[in-house]
Amino acid sequence: MSKRDYYEVLGVSREADTAELKKAFRRLAMKYHPDRAPDDEQAEARFKEAREAYEVLSDATKRTAYDQFGHAGVTPAAGGGAGGFGNAGFRDIFDEVFGDIFGARAGGAERAARGADLRYGLEVSLEEAVFGTTATIRIPARKSCEPCAGSGAAPGTSPSTCPTCEGAGQVRMQQGFFSIQQTCPRCRGQGRIITSPCSSCAGQGWTREHKTLSVKIPAGVDTGDRVRLGGEGEAGDRGGPPGDLYVEVSVREHPIFTRDGTHLYCEVPISFVAATLGGDLEVPTLDARVTLKVPAETQTGKLFRLRGKGVRSVRGGGVGDLVCRVTIETPVNLSRKQKELLQAFDDSLRSSRKMHAPRTSSWLDSVKRFFEDIKP
Repeated sequence: MSKRDYYEVLGVSREADTAELKKAFRRLAMKYHPDRAPDDEQAEARFKEAREAYEVLSDATKRTAYDQFGHAGVTPAAGGGAGGFGNAGFRDIFDEVFGDIFGARAGGAERAARGADLRYGLEVSLEEAVFGTTATIRIPARKSCEPCAGSGAAPGTSPSTCPTCEGAGQVRMQQGFFSIQQTCPRCRGQGRIITSPCSSCAGQGWTREHKTLSVKIPAGVDTGDRVRLGGEGEAGDRGGPPGDLYVEVSVREHPIFTRDGTHLYCEVPISFVAATLGGDLEVPTLDARVTLKVPAETQTGKLFRLRGKGVRSVRGGGVGDLVCRVTIETPVNLSRKQKELLQAFDDSLRSSRKMHAPRTSSWLDSVKRFFEDIKP
């Protein structure tokens, strides 16, 4: 009986990439493998057909030969070897396609594992964030045990080969049609066991300690930015390389300024006399004091922009601005004399309110028209 086209078997196009081929084979294998249908000969035949198709199309050389010559290009006689698919080849394919599910990766014992990365939260002032600083931090960490050099074995001894997996770190278990490779339960994938553990680390290969580090915080950082210290994380297992330390910055709230990206904002209270007559007003910046010229008849909410008095981002670019928002402060705790003077001042404005208080006059006119419109 003639064989079906391999692309048709897997249900993919001739332009399918490796990921598509793997996905298609995994779907068919999970559907038709004999463990799921032990008494279904047709399902077993479909599984073998899919296995053969994937073995050819996932190999670049075989796929090229198949695309040019069809099945004749990949027969055992032609050197393709697809027809003679053995258990060893199938194990390789099983590891490749299902290894991420069953942990069946080939390659022997687990390698020395890299240590975990650490995260440290560091709070800085706005000034420190804008201009940069150097902070000293103390963190709990795990370091490689010095007496055993991270091996976990007592000085003068060494780990021995695991008798269960014979140093492979993994064992194979037969489950019906499948041969599943799993991490060795005795050595936990290390391929070796420690018969004489190090007394300093109890065989773990690492010890706990606190270490003090100096962290340079660059100018322009903001809340959420991270500074990476390479190799300052947890020590690796079995003498593996250490992880990294990430210092995550948060900026404390400032009593005067608020920050939005590269711009700074502040509110500047002024008296109604200063707002009316205008004048010079001294306002702070992060590194100096500057004089702000307030024009006469300034209203609450007016914004004054001081160019280049903001922040330069740590990622580069220009310096932001300082934006000052004027708020007019109403006098409080007035004496009787002060109240009388204010009343007299207000009376002097009444006769010409439209001239001296145009916004108030306009608002009063709008209110008057509103009530007139709702009269029955």
